[in-house]
Amino acid sequence: MPEPVRVGILGLGGRGGETYGHWCVRHPDRARVVAVAEPLPGRRERFADAAGVPPERRFEHWAELFDGTSPDELDAIVVALPDAEHVAPTIAAVERGLPVLLEKPIATDEASLRDLELKLRGHQPRIAVCHVLRETPFWRSVHQVVRSGALGDLVTIRLEENIGFWHFAHSYVRGNWRNTAASSPMVLAKTCHDLDIIRWLADAAPERISSVGSLKHFRPENAPPGAPSHCVHGCPAAETCPFYAPRYYVERLADVHGWPVALLGDDTSREGRLRALAEGPYGRCVYRSDNDVVDHQQTIMEFPGGLTASLTTSAFTGENTRTFHITGTRGDLSGRMRTGELRLELFSPGPHEPPVPTASRHRSDSPMGHDVYTWVAGPERTTDADHRGHGGGDDALTDRFITAVASGEFERHITTTFAASLDSHWMAFAAERSRLGRTVVEFADVRP
Repeated sequence: MPEPVRVGILGLGGRGGETYGHWCVRHPDRARVVAVAEPLPGRRERFADAAGVPPERRFEHWAELFDGTSPDELDAIVVALPDAEHVAPTIAAVERGLPVLLEKPIATDEASLRDLELKLRGHQPRIAVCHVLRETPFWRSVHQVVRSGALGDLVTIRLEENIGFWHFAHSYVRGNWRNTAASSPMVLAKTCHDLDIIRWLADAAPERISSVGSLKHFRPENAPPGAPSHCVHGCPAAETCPFYAPRYYVERLADVHGWPVALLGDDTSREGRLRALAEGPYGRCVYRSDNDVVDHQQTIMEFPGGLTASLTTSAFTGENTRTFHITGTRGDLSGRMRTGELRLELFSPGPHEPPVPTASRHRSDSPMGHDVYTWVAGPERTTDADHRGHGGGDDALTDRFITAVASGEFERHITTTFAASLDSHWMAFAAERSRLGRTVVEFADVRP
């Protein structure tokens, strides 16, 4: 048996610790966390104890980890620090010749992304960007159908990112991604996953992009009369407000002690949660926060050959999932990620090969009676309490990254390489330019 891949993790939050780090802990025969860097002592010690990281390999800052380990002590690095801190440690890891599992976004602004591209020239970076949706059974099945040619020439791609009212309030009003200056525009922080999927399906970069959106609802003028700074301080609208913090963190998630409750603090008892909500950011009134990112946005893209794509994202949905509809000259494909359900309608006369062996075939009730296939490619969640996991993509990408490092043939295993992931980031920046400037943006004017 090969030796486990020795991993250093920079950042032990929900992604670095609970997702990629937890995978390593669960697969000790494949990977072993040998060094960590995390500024919060409780979070650092809790994970390091669980992973068996030696005390002398527990660092406060990522630079200390590189200074305190020799080149032959690490096989790979996970960069899962706050979004604005991704560039410098990625450069440091690449210069040491280490493969990098890089949490998205690669960079939070155009200047930083250009700087990273420039500094990586001359290297052959082994970077897997965490566009984890590509690794889900759902989107891999979609990609397989598109690449099979069954749809003919693609005509439109419509993708909807339904964030969910509770998730948006947690992450984009109260949480780490609420403010553009402190993180990045919402179109990058949240929907670069979706832009990556569109780019992957289109198999080309767009030629032009147009986008509109705004912060419509989560504003001070929409606060209920008498609403305090924090929900628990006697909000008069507690019974009717959809965003009343104790209802989510204390009542509905009473049995959850990981993400998102763990972000409140180390004490996840009922009393600890209430204390955190009385003082911390996750207890703030959603109308009295320092958020400025949009709560809805629609982006339209035009690709070479006439293909067009649209991406709609909104905070105001009951479900937290993605839906899509792709049309082509010979068929269309639609689906809902939450359930894993896919529906393929083929316009040309049959017989056709089923897209997967388990697909059910029937005739449509349209005048032409064309073939329709339905199947399930893997649900987004297995239980209502499963808040995360990206439909299996998190574990699948981590597995693929460890396999790529262990094999010595990195590029053969990784699809979300640095080069492959750049376009989706530039698409996000182009969309934000368009939204702010209220104009159509030529992609060539943005992508260097």
